[in-house]
Amino acid sequence: MTRRTVRIAMNGVTGRMGYRQHLVRSLLAIREQGGLDLGDGEILWPEPVLVGRREHALRELAERHGLTEWSTDLDAVLADGTVDIYFDAQVTSARVEAIKKAIAAGKHIYTEKPTATDLEGALQLARLAQAAGVRHGVVQDKIFLPGLLKLKRLVEGGFFGEILSIRGEFGYWVFEGDWQEAQRPSWNYRSEDGGGIVVDMFPHWEYVLHELFGRVTSVQAQVVTHIPQRWDERGKPYEATADDAAYAVFRLEGGAVAQINSSWAVRVNREELVEFQVDGTHGSAVAGLRRCRVQHRSATPKPVWNPDLPATESFRDQWQEVPDNMDFGNGFKAQWELFLRHVALGEPYHWDLLAGARGVQLAELGLKSSAEGRRLDVPELTL
Repeated sequence: MTRRTVRIAMNGVTGRMGYRQHLVRSLLAIREQGGLDLGDGEILWPEPVLVGRREHALRELAERHGLTEWSTDLDAVLADGTVDIYFDAQVTSARVEAIKKAIAAGKHIYTEKPTATDLEGALQLARLAQAAGVRHGVVQDKIFLPGLLKLKRLVEGGFFGEILSIRGEFGYWVFEGDWQEAQRPSWNYRSEDGGGIVVDMFPHWEYVLHELFGRVTSVQAQVVTHIPQRWDERGKPYEATADDAAYAVFRLEGGAVAQINSSWAVRVNREELVEFQVDGTHGSAVAGLRRCRVQHRSATPKPVWNPDLPATESFRDQWQEVPDNMDFGNGFKAQWELFLRHVALGEPYHWDLLAGARGVQLAELGLKSSAEGRRLDVPELTL
């Protein structure tokens, strides 16, 4: 076997997502398995170059994982001709300028979402990357999770018949930070820093709906800041200027309706932190991150409304578990492997910066819909 090295500048790996999912559970996991098998006796070996603002944090991460390359000078890293890929997991407000620099330096681009704080910025990145001829991809991790992969299998197998509706519930209680430490960083709740649940989650809902059920053609949303004051990492109170909940209805190409509630101010009474119920003429399914359960029309019970008597049946017990039928790995790692194969071999890959721009577009229109109190059409994007 011959080993081919790909050097990846990783910006933002001192943050929770960049470190846990992208560095440790993706690229380092690929190294632990001996590299990525490209076929024909060739192995692709990812070599991370850690980039960030905090020198001590970068040095500590590098030492912890036996890595030798890190830098606080992004420009110097991008000027290095041996660096092949630029990956961005920074806060959203810093992303556009960094990616522009990387494109200008001729690097292939892989980035977290949202790709920009507004649609024009997101489209500009897609156009610049296309003009530069670099390969580019956007993290769309939810569709690589076991529950949604099982749901996709049902869709492709025709299980639902005509799909009528999708109902999604996402969220959990994020502590305010005063008497109990918050689980999310404080910038998430400041709109001036790029925070807000719409900007964070609507890009996810766009690609989940687009990939599984069809393009979103309209959106009507109600956006709320339920918790007006929170406490930051230093214990200081601050005004929460960003939305922490959104209640939205999406119309899809083909006629199906999707209703998705997103909230950081809700207590969980579900099997998983996110669940989607899909109802069709031939059957229904409930999918989360890991599990997927179904009820076919031939096995659908016939409940009768009678509020005067207690229910004598457990409705959840009437659903059947969808088997795994395969080994599911980490969803972030699975998409990294596809992107690396795209860079190394030119294999097809459609989760690109234009796909990322569609997510930014939906978030922008969701906020506008709420502000104007009306349903808005979602134009189809092209470069």
